[in-house]
Amino acid sequence: MKTLLFAKVFTGNKDNMAQFDTTKSYVSQEETFFDDGREEELVEFVRNHPDRSRIQGSPAKVLQAIDEYARTQKYLMNVGEDKGAIVTNIIKENKPQIMVELGGYCGYSTILFGSTVRAAGGKKYYSLERSPKFAKVITDLVEFAGLDGFIEVIVGPSNEGIQKLHSNGLRSIDMLFLDHYKPAYATDLKLCEELNLIKKGTILAADNVISPGNPPYLEYVRSSVEQKKEKLKQERKLDTDGFARRSATQYGGVEALNTALQGNPNIIYESQLINSFEPSGEPDGVEITRCIGEVEGSQS
Repeated sequence: MKTLLFAKVFTGNKDNMAQFDTTKSYVSQEETFFDDGREEELVEFVRNHPDRSRIQGSPAKVLQAIDEYARTQKYLMNVGEDKGAIVTNIIKENKPQIMVELGGYCGYSTILFGSTVRAAGGKKYYSLERSPKFAKVITDLVEFAGLDGFIEVIVGPSNEGIQKLHSNGLRSIDMLFLDHYKPAYATDLKLCEELNLIKKGTILAADNVISPGNPPYLEYVRSSVEQKKEKLKQERKLDTDGFARRSATQYGGVEALNTALQGNPNIIYESQLINSFEPSGEPDGVEITRCIGEVEGSQS
């Protein structure tokens, strides 16, 4: 089929997936599992830990303390060790200079990936977090881990943060981690494309593409150039039908997103689903997508 020349999709084999280590499982997720004071409790737990002197200034030990809280106190919606290792391995292999994450929550991914980027010789890690409350938690824990000089936290809606980075001189993103409002994955990627931040070699890592799932994003990064151009001819509207209700309304209601964004349909992606687990043991996966160029004759 001709269109497949412009889109390569690889799907991980669940049968070959490693088993989840139940001894590392977070406590059960409650009906209300975030924004109920646990995030502030986490900061105090880490700061007042009996091993504070060993933890402070060590990103790895701060992460261990965060995991300890989530395994013994209350559930945290972190990327966790298993999925986190997928992304850190890619960072080590590709050595991105600039990495951006959309959605930082409590700073687990921020500290894990930011410290890995720094160790790999990178220049900067940006964490875009819409909630001022969560951004404060991220900032406090990043500072406690000794990463405040390398990581910058930007507060506000993700699209505004992306625009701000571009306005301040950012011209390309080497690696982008998406773990925020699920319906915004595709629209924010399209915004990055329109701002020419996605270049040949850019790597995208999208969390939660199985649990709770993100069909519109997967369709976009797995589509050929021809398929994306054909899609642009159709009416564009925010479609939340493909999302679990808690994903579409997680932050108090369906958010207004810019569905007029066209992105750059000429970009060619290779995409692969890597199966893994939530820190609770629930099966999930990370979609790893690489920009391998643009259709010849399109803008560079």
